[in-house]
Amino acid sequence: MMKKLLYPAFAAFLAVALAACGGGQNQSASSNQQQTSGDAADAKKDDFPNKAINLIVSYAAGGGTDVGARILAPFVEKELGVPINVINKPGGGGWVGWTELATADPDGYTIGYINSPNLMTGYLDPKQNREHNLDSFALIANHIKDPGAIAIRVDEKRFTNINELVEFAKQNKVTATSTGVGSDDHLAALKLNDKFGTQFTSVHNGGAAEGLAAVMGGHVDVLFANVSEVAEQHQNNEIKVIAVMSEERSPYLSDVPSLAESGFAGVTSSAARGIAAPKGIDPQRLEILRAAFEKGIKNGEQIMKQEEASLQVDYMDGEEYLKMLKRDEQEIIGLRELLGW
Repeated sequence: MMKKLLYPAFAAFLAVALAACGGGQNQSASSNQQQTSGDAADAKKDDFPNKAINLIVSYAAGGGTDVGARILAPFVEKELGVPINVINKPGGGGWVGWTELATADPDGYTIGYINSPNLMTGYLDPKQNREHNLDSFALIANHIKDPGAIAIRVDEKRFTNINELVEFAKQNKVTATSTGVGSDDHLAALKLNDKFGTQFTSVHNGGAAEGLAAVMGGHVDVLFANVSEVAEQHQNNEIKVIAVMSEERSPYLSDVPSLAESGFAGVTSSAARGIAAPKGIDPQRLEILRAAFEKGIKNGEQIMKQEEASLQVDYMDGEEYLKMLKRDEQEIIGLRELLGW
Protein backbone atom coordinates (compact mmCIF):
# COMPACT_ATOMS: atom_id res chain seq x y z
CA MET A 1 0.00 0.00 0.00
CA MET A 2 2.85 2.36 0.79
CA LYS A 3 4.50 1.57 -2.58
CA LYS A 4 1.29 2.46 -4.45
CA LEU A 5 1.22 5.84 -2.70
CA LEU A 6 4.88 6.58 -3.36
CA TYR A 7 4.76 6.00 -7.10
CA PRO A 8 2.24 8.79 -7.80
CA ALA A 9 4.18 11.22 -5.58
CA PHE A 10 7.43 10.43 -7.34
CA ALA A 11 5.78 10.79 -10.73
CA ALA A 12 4.44 14.22 -9.78
CA PHE A 13 7.85 15.34 -8.55
CA LEU A 14 9.50 14.13 -11.76
CA ALA A 15 6.96 15.97 -13.90
CA VAL A 16 7.60 19.23 -12.06
CA ALA A 17 11.37 18.79 -12.40
CA LEU A 18 11.15 18.08 -16.10
CA ALA A 19 8.87 21.05 -16.61
CA ALA A 20 11.35 23.26 -14.81
CA CYS A 21 14.16 21.97 -17.00
CA GLY A 22 12.09 22.42 -20.07
CA GLY A 23 11.19 25.96 -19.00
CA GLY A 24 14.86 26.75 -18.53
CA GLN A 25 15.61 25.50 -22.03
CA ASN A 26 12.77 27.54 -23.45
CA GLN A 27 13.93 30.60 -21.55
CA SER A 28 17.49 30.10 -22.80
CA ALA A 29 16.27 29.63 -26.35
CA SER A 30 14.17 32.77 -26.08
CA SER A 31 17.17 34.68 -24.75
CA ASN A 32 19.32 33.39 -27.59
CA GLN A 33 16.68 34.44 -30.11
CA GLN A 34 16.57 37.94 -28.61
CA GLN A 35 20.38 38.14 -28.75
CA THR A 36 20.41 36.99 -32.37
CA SER A 37 17.71 39.49 -33.20
CA GLY A 38 19.69 42.24 -31.44
CA ASP A 39 22.86 41.31 -33.32
CA ALA A 40 20.98 41.43 -36.61
CA ALA A 41 19.60 44.86 -35.73
CA ASP A 42 23.09 46.10 -34.87
CA ALA A 43 24.47 44.70 -38.11
CA LYS A 44 21.69 46.42 -40.03
CA LYS A 45 22.31 49.67 -38.17
CA ASP A 46 26.03 49.53 -38.97
CA ASP A 47 25.43 48.74 -42.65
CA PHE A 48 26.55 52.23 -43.63
CA PRO A 49 26.38 53.50 -46.25
CA ASN A 50 23.77 51.56 -48.17
CA LYS A 51 22.34 54.34 -50.35
CA ALA A 52 23.45 57.51 -52.16
CA ILE A 53 25.05 60.35 -50.20
CA ASN A 54 24.28 64.01 -50.98
CA LEU A 55 27.26 66.37 -50.96
CA ILE A 56 26.14 70.00 -50.66
CA VAL A 57 28.17 72.73 -52.38
CA SER A 58 27.07 76.13 -51.13
CA TYR A 59 28.02 77.94 -54.33
CA ALA A 60 26.91 77.87 -57.95
CA ALA A 61 28.13 75.34 -60.48
CA GLY A 62 31.41 76.20 -62.20
CA GLY A 63 33.18 77.75 -59.21
CA GLY A 64 36.28 76.34 -57.52
CA THR A 65 34.36 74.52 -54.78
CA ASP A 66 32.02 72.91 -57.29
CA VAL A 67 34.79 71.82 -59.66
CA GLY A 68 36.89 70.34 -56.84
CA ALA A 69 33.89 68.48 -55.41
CA ARG A 70 32.96 66.92 -58.74
CA ILE A 71 36.53 65.76 -59.35
CA LEU A 72 36.78 64.20 -55.88
CA ALA A 73 33.36 62.53 -55.72
CA PRO A 74 34.10 59.47 -57.94
CA PHE A 75 37.19 58.59 -55.90
CA VAL A 76 35.25 58.61 -52.64
CA GLU A 77 32.40 56.67 -54.27
CA LYS A 78 34.85 53.83 -54.93
CA GLU A 79 35.76 53.74 -51.23
CA LEU A 80 32.17 53.88 -49.94
CA GLY A 81 30.51 51.77 -52.61
CA VAL A 82 27.59 54.16 -53.10
CA PRO A 83 26.95 57.18 -55.37
CA ILE A 84 27.74 60.70 -54.18
CA ASN A 85 25.41 63.39 -55.56
CA VAL A 86 26.91 66.88 -55.72
CA ILE A 87 24.08 69.31 -54.93
CA ASN A 88 24.55 73.04 -55.54
CA LYS A 89 22.81 75.31 -53.01
CA PRO A 90 24.05 78.85 -53.73
CA GLY A 91 22.84 81.99 -52.00
CA GLY A 92 23.34 84.09 -48.90
CA GLY A 93 27.12 84.11 -49.25
CA GLY A 94 27.09 80.32 -48.77
CA TRP A 95 24.57 80.25 -45.92
CA VAL A 96 21.72 78.70 -47.89
CA GLY A 97 23.77 75.54 -48.27
CA TRP A 98 25.44 75.65 -44.84
CA THR A 99 22.10 76.08 -43.07
CA GLU A 100 20.69 73.09 -44.93
CA LEU A 101 23.77 71.07 -44.00
CA ALA A 102 23.66 72.07 -40.31
CA THR A 103 19.95 71.19 -40.00
CA ALA A 104 20.05 67.95 -41.99
CA ASP A 105 19.45 64.57 -40.38
CA PRO A 106 22.86 63.60 -38.96
CA ASP A 107 22.65 60.11 -40.44
CA GLY A 108 25.70 60.51 -42.67
CA TYR A 109 23.74 60.70 -45.91
CA THR A 110 23.92 64.50 -46.12
CA ILE A 111 27.37 66.05 -45.98
CA GLY A 112 28.80 69.17 -47.55
CA TYR A 113 31.65 71.55 -48.18
CA ILE A 114 32.31 74.37 -45.76
CA ASN A 115 34.45 77.29 -46.89
CA SER A 116 36.88 79.32 -44.83
CA PRO A 117 36.93 82.20 -44.09
CA ASN A 118 33.42 82.67 -45.51
CA LEU A 119 31.72 80.44 -42.94
CA MET A 120 33.25 82.13 -39.91
CA THR A 121 32.65 85.68 -41.05
CA GLY A 122 29.00 84.76 -41.55
CA TYR A 123 28.38 83.79 -37.95
CA LEU A 124 30.83 86.25 -36.37
CA ASP A 125 29.11 89.21 -38.04
CA PRO A 126 26.51 90.43 -35.51
CA LYS A 127 24.41 91.94 -38.30
CA GLN A 128 23.78 88.56 -39.89
CA ASN A 129 22.56 86.92 -36.67
CA ARG A 130 23.28 83.37 -37.83
CA GLU A 131 21.95 80.49 -35.76
CA HIS A 132 24.78 78.13 -36.67
CA ASN A 133 28.55 78.23 -36.23
CA LEU A 134 31.58 75.97 -36.42
CA ASP A 135 30.19 73.85 -33.57
CA SER A 136 27.22 72.94 -35.76
CA PHE A 137 29.37 70.63 -37.85
CA ALA A 138 31.41 67.44 -37.46
CA LEU A 139 34.52 67.87 -39.57
CA ILE A 140 35.58 65.15 -41.99
CA ALA A 141 38.65 66.55 -43.79
CA ASN A 142 40.10 69.57 -45.54
CA HIS A 143 40.42 69.11 -49.27
CA ILE A 144 41.66 72.23 -51.07
CA LYS A 145 43.58 75.41 -50.35
CA ASP A 146 43.12 77.94 -53.15
CA PRO A 147 45.07 81.25 -53.17
CA GLY A 148 43.33 84.45 -54.17
CA ALA A 149 43.84 86.19 -57.52
CA ILE A 150 43.06 89.59 -59.02
CA ALA A 151 42.02 89.81 -62.67
CA ILE A 152 40.81 92.40 -65.18
CA ARG A 153 39.31 92.44 -68.66
CA VAL A 154 41.81 91.76 -71.44
CA ASP A 155 40.82 95.04 -73.12
CA GLU A 156 41.00 97.15 -69.92
CA LYS A 157 42.72 100.50 -70.69
CA ARG A 158 42.65 102.28 -67.31
CA PHE A 159 45.10 99.83 -65.74
CA THR A 160 47.00 96.91 -67.24
CA ASN A 161 48.94 95.50 -64.26
CA ILE A 162 48.66 95.35 -60.47
CA ASN A 163 50.78 98.46 -59.88
CA GLU A 164 48.64 100.57 -62.20
CA LEU A 165 45.47 99.16 -60.64
CA VAL A 166 46.57 100.04 -57.10
CA GLU A 167 47.54 103.56 -58.12
CA PHE A 168 44.25 104.03 -59.96
CA ALA A 169 42.27 102.65 -57.02
CA LYS A 170 43.96 105.10 -54.65
CA GLN A 171 42.45 107.97 -56.64
CA ASN A 172 39.18 106.40 -57.77
CA LYS A 173 36.47 104.11 -56.47
CA VAL A 174 36.79 100.71 -58.13
CA THR A 175 34.16 97.98 -57.99
CA ALA A 176 35.36 94.45 -57.23
CA THR A 177 33.60 91.10 -57.22
CA SER A 178 33.01 89.11 -54.04
CA THR A 179 31.32 85.78 -53.32
CA GLY A 180 29.63 87.27 -50.26
CA VAL A 181 29.99 89.50 -47.22
CA GLY A 182 33.03 88.35 -45.28
CA SER A 183 34.25 86.04 -48.06
CA ASP A 184 37.96 85.69 -48.77
CA ASP A 185 37.48 87.99 -51.79
CA HIS A 186 35.74 90.62 -49.68
CA LEU A 187 38.40 90.44 -46.96
CA ALA A 188 41.17 90.74 -49.55
CA ALA A 189 39.70 93.97 -50.93
CA LEU A 190 39.25 95.39 -47.43
CA LYS A 191 42.82 94.53 -46.46
CA LEU A 192 44.18 96.24 -49.58
CA ASN A 193 42.09 99.32 -48.77
CA ASP A 194 43.40 99.35 -45.22
CA LYS A 195 47.07 98.81 -46.01
CA PHE A 196 47.51 100.71 -49.28
CA GLY A 197 44.71 103.29 -49.30
CA THR A 198 42.83 101.83 -52.26
CA GLN A 199 39.08 102.33 -52.70
CA PHE A 200 37.77 98.92 -53.71
CA THR A 201 34.02 98.52 -53.26
CA SER A 202 32.83 94.92 -53.18
CA VAL A 203 29.89 93.79 -55.28
CA HIS A 204 28.64 90.53 -53.78
CA ASN A 205 27.39 87.67 -55.94
CA GLY A 206 26.54 83.98 -55.82
CA GLY A 207 29.83 82.56 -57.04
CA ALA A 208 32.98 82.97 -59.10
CA ALA A 209 31.27 82.20 -62.43
CA GLU A 210 28.83 85.05 -61.83
CA GLY A 211 31.67 87.39 -60.89
CA LEU A 212 33.65 86.42 -63.97
CA ALA A 213 30.68 87.15 -66.21
CA ALA A 214 30.16 90.52 -64.52
CA VAL A 215 33.75 91.62 -65.15
CA MET A 216 33.92 90.28 -68.69
CA GLY A 217 30.65 92.05 -69.42
CA GLY A 218 31.96 95.37 -68.08
CA HIS A 219 29.53 95.54 -65.15
CA VAL A 220 32.23 95.30 -62.45
CA ASP A 221 35.77 96.69 -62.73
CA VAL A 222 37.93 94.01 -61.14
CA LEU A 223 37.60 90.30 -60.43
CA PHE A 224 38.64 89.08 -56.99
CA ALA A 225 38.56 85.29 -57.13
CA ASN A 226 40.76 82.25 -56.56
CA VAL A 227 43.50 80.82 -58.74
CA SER A 228 41.48 77.78 -59.77
CA GLU A 229 38.62 79.99 -60.91
CA VAL A 230 40.68 82.12 -63.30
CA ALA A 231 43.70 80.07 -64.42
CA GLU A 232 42.05 78.49 -67.46
CA GLN A 233 40.41 81.75 -68.54
CA HIS A 234 43.77 83.52 -68.21
CA GLN A 235 45.51 80.88 -70.33
CA ASN A 236 42.74 81.17 -72.94
CA ASN A 237 43.14 84.97 -72.97
CA GLU A 238 39.53 85.46 -71.87
CA ILE A 239 40.60 87.46 -68.84
CA LYS A 240 43.91 88.82 -67.56
CA VAL A 241 45.13 87.83 -64.11
CA ILE A 242 47.47 90.55 -62.82
CA ALA A 243 48.35 89.29 -59.32
CA VAL A 244 48.18 86.28 -57.06
CA MET A 245 47.47 87.10 -53.41
CA SER A 246 50.28 85.07 -51.90
CA GLU A 247 53.95 85.45 -51.00
CA GLU A 248 55.04 83.41 -54.03
CA ARG A 249 53.77 82.81 -57.54
CA SER A 250 51.26 80.06 -58.15
CA PRO A 251 52.52 77.08 -60.17
CA TYR A 252 49.26 77.31 -62.11
CA LEU A 253 49.88 80.96 -63.07
CA SER A 254 53.66 81.05 -63.41
CA ASP A 255 53.59 84.20 -65.57
CA VAL A 256 51.63 86.19 -62.96
CA PRO A 257 53.47 88.02 -60.14
CA SER A 258 52.47 87.69 -56.52
CA LEU A 259 51.38 90.73 -54.53
CA ALA A 260 54.53 90.44 -52.44
CA GLU A 261 56.94 90.54 -55.36
CA SER A 262 54.98 93.44 -56.85
CA GLY A 263 55.69 95.55 -53.77
CA PHE A 264 52.47 94.89 -51.86
CA ALA A 265 53.65 92.50 -49.18
CA GLY A 266 51.54 91.96 -46.09
CA VAL A 267 48.26 91.15 -47.84
CA THR A 268 47.53 87.52 -48.59
CA SER A 269 44.30 85.69 -49.24
CA SER A 270 43.24 82.09 -49.77
CA ALA A 271 40.19 79.89 -49.45
CA ALA A 272 40.17 76.55 -47.64
CA ARG A 273 37.54 74.04 -48.70
CA GLY A 274 36.76 70.98 -46.64
CA ILE A 275 33.99 68.50 -45.97
CA ALA A 276 31.75 68.25 -42.91
CA ALA A 277 28.68 66.43 -41.63
CA PRO A 278 25.93 67.78 -39.35
CA LYS A 279 26.76 67.72 -35.66
CA GLY A 280 25.40 64.64 -33.91
CA ILE A 281 26.43 62.08 -36.51
CA ASP A 282 27.14 58.63 -35.12
CA PRO A 283 30.90 58.41 -34.38
CA GLN A 284 31.23 55.12 -36.24
CA ARG A 285 29.66 56.59 -39.37
CA LEU A 286 31.85 59.68 -39.08
CA GLU A 287 34.96 57.49 -39.00
CA ILE A 288 33.77 55.60 -42.08
CA LEU A 289 33.38 58.90 -43.94
CA ARG A 290 36.73 60.19 -42.70
CA ALA A 291 38.56 57.05 -43.83
CA ALA A 292 36.90 57.13 -47.27
CA PHE A 293 37.62 60.81 -47.85
CA GLU A 294 41.22 60.44 -46.70
CA LYS A 295 41.81 57.70 -49.27
CA GLY A 296 39.95 59.63 -51.96
CA ILE A 297 41.78 62.91 -51.34
CA LYS A 298 45.19 61.23 -51.15
CA ASN A 299 44.59 59.25 -54.34
CA GLY A 300 47.34 60.17 -56.83
CA GLU A 301 44.98 60.31 -59.79
CA GLN A 302 42.62 62.60 -57.86
CA ILE A 303 45.49 64.94 -57.01
CA MET A 304 46.58 65.01 -60.66
CA LYS A 305 43.07 65.84 -61.85
CA GLN A 306 42.80 68.64 -59.29
CA GLU A 307 46.10 70.05 -60.50
CA GLU A 308 44.80 70.00 -64.06
CA ALA A 309 41.99 72.22 -62.77
CA SER A 310 44.57 74.45 -61.00
CA LEU A 311 43.41 73.24 -57.59
CA GLN A 312 45.96 72.61 -54.84
CA VAL A 313 45.14 69.60 -52.66
CA ASP A 314 45.85 70.21 -48.98
CA TYR A 315 44.59 67.22 -46.99
CA MET A 316 44.02 67.62 -43.25
CA ASP A 317 42.24 65.10 -41.05
CA GLY A 318 39.23 66.19 -39.00
CA GLU A 319 41.21 67.25 -35.92
CA GLU A 320 43.89 69.14 -37.84
CA TYR A 321 41.21 70.77 -39.99
CA LEU A 322 39.39 71.98 -36.87
CA LYS A 323 42.58 73.58 -35.54
CA MET A 324 43.09 75.43 -38.82
CA LEU A 325 39.51 76.74 -38.81
CA LYS A 326 39.90 77.90 -35.21
CA ARG A 327 43.00 79.87 -36.27
CA ASP A 328 41.05 81.41 -39.15
CA GLU A 329 38.29 82.30 -36.70
CA GLN A 330 40.73 84.19 -34.48
CA GLU A 331 42.19 86.04 -37.46
CA ILE A 332 38.73 87.20 -38.51
CA ILE A 333 37.96 88.37 -34.98
CA GLY A 334 41.08 90.55 -35.32
CA LEU A 335 39.55 92.15 -38.45
CA ARG A 336 36.34 93.28 -36.72
CA GLU A 337 37.04 96.99 -37.16
CA LEU A 338 37.90 96.52 -40.82
CA LEU A 339 34.58 94.75 -41.34
CA GLY A 340 32.65 97.48 -39.55
CA TRP A 341 31.54 95.25 -36.68
